[in-house]
Amino acid sequence: MAQTLELLTHRTGTMRSIRGIVRTMKTMSAINALPYEQAAQAMAGYRSTVLDGLHAFVQRHGALPAETGRGLSPVVIAFGSDHGLCGNYNEIVAERADAARAAMPGARVICVGVQMEDALSGLGIRPEQVLLPPATADGLGRLAGRLIALLDAMRAPDGDLAVSLVFMQRAAHGQQEVAVQRLLPLDPAMTGAIAHRPWASRSLPYFSLPPDQLLAALIRSYLFAEMFRAAAEALVTENAARLARMQQAEQSIDEQLEELTGEMRSVRQSEITTELLDVIIGFEALKDRGRKKRGKPGAEEPSGE
Repeated sequence: MAQTLELLTHRTGTMRSIRGIVRTMKTMSAINALPYEQAAQAMAGYRSTVLDGLHAFVQRHGALPAETGRGLSPVVIAFGSDHGLCGNYNEIVAERADAARAAMPGARVICVGVQMEDALSGLGIRPEQVLLPPATADGLGRLAGRLIALLDAMRAPDGDLAVSLVFMQRAAHGQQEVAVQRLLPLDPAMTGAIAHRPWASRSLPYFSLPPDQLLAALIRSYLFAEMFRAAAEALVTENAARLARMQQAEQSIDEQLEELTGEMRSVRQSEITTELLDVIIGFEALKDRGRKKRGKPGAEEPSGE
């Protein structure tokens, strides 16, 4: 159906308005990702300090006892998005969370993000707890503390927990991938590496706290660092996914604007051509009318002096 110039102008204006919104959201995604990335980098230093504390503890009191993993209550924590416009981000994480849950029969699920709750519900998973992701990087510590409190409440008096984290993280070449990280019991590869690492100082470590209290504090700090980092990585990759979708949307809008601009030029040229033809036809009609009047019998000839 042929479109009028007025309709095309209206559509072009609408597309330019949408492009402005998309460009704003793209800018906001790029700006929002930076504080979370800086928070993740800062937490890496904190985590390294905690591991040094565990290393000192091992040097003083020997290797940490190995966990058998039997009789533990399994918990899966899935980090997702609280907003849309990031493609199938939540669905991908939800599928991996479902696989991790299937590997641990009877696992309870804690999810971060309303969109993640919807994605899990689509797979038939009802989360036991739903938390909102932080609005700023300052809220990452509060979220990690809240998760630790929830795990404490879920732990049975005579038992312990097997906790896995499922979150999206950055990969090589600007890509993203889902990470499934064992949080509790502590990873044997990590504790083994700590036990075999040589002590770099000539001074032996010394502690004033009782060993059981010190170990509990170190493990709690390690859990805090890992959940803080997972939440930060999830928010960095969420904003990166939204940025990529906005770039694709902007490119699509630019293509449509180019097409609309070409169509407007064509319609405008057709209207100009039509108007010129109307003028020419009118002029020719007036000329024919003048000739007919001069050619009638009795018509007065113009007199010359």
